[in-house]
Amino acid sequence: MPDLPDDTAAAEAESTPAGSTVDVAVARKRPKPGERRVQILQTLASMLEQPGAERITTAALAGQLQVSEAALYRHFASKAQMFEGLIEFIESSIFGLINQILERETDGAVQARRIAQVVLQFGEKNPGMTRVMVGDALVFENERLGARMNQFFDKVEAQLRQSLRLAADGAGAAMPTVDANGRASALTAFLVGRLQRYARSGFKRSPTEQLDIALGLLT
Repeated sequence: MPDLPDDTAAAEAESTPAGSTVDVAVARKRPKPGERRVQILQTLASMLEQPGAERITTAALAGQLQVSEAALYRHFASKAQMFEGLIEFIESSIFGLINQILERETDGAVQARRIAQVVLQFGEKNPGMTRVMVGDALVFENERLGARMNQFFDKVEAQLRQSLRLAADGAGAAMPTVDANGRASALTAFLVGRLQRYARSGFKRSPTEQLDIALGLLT
């Protein structure tokens, strides 16, 4: 998982025996402000990459980090808030890249293809995040998390619709809005399907395989 956009070290250091030859200042270095929060999110994302990791408990997460559950709740009010942190990272990363595409490309069809590539490449590089994107990791969590991911794909579809409307206008389509709406809907369903297949294959089936051929048919 990429670095995400912090402090229990003192308590941990107390467990080191007096007179230990271990340099406590190095071995139990206190995280800088915000570092522990980022570490928690990175660890959660990494755990989601493991088989059968659709449901992760705070106890398991704390164990992986070698801290107490209470230490987690000093940085996040709930597990749902941890997942919201992952969703915020997904949103900011992908929409940031989409904005760059829109600034650089004027061809609507090219915009749509590159937006699709960005979504699938992000999932491929961040397997744990893919389980969040397709909802597998959110099944047993707060309903608002699944609703937020649905809104994410609604926003992606809305941008695809605009780009494909631009392409349809340029191609002289008889009904550019209808054409763009249908293509955007199909392309969004394709993205979700590819990500679901990637997650449910244990990350063996690449979401970007033969992508150029598929996008050629859809855009």
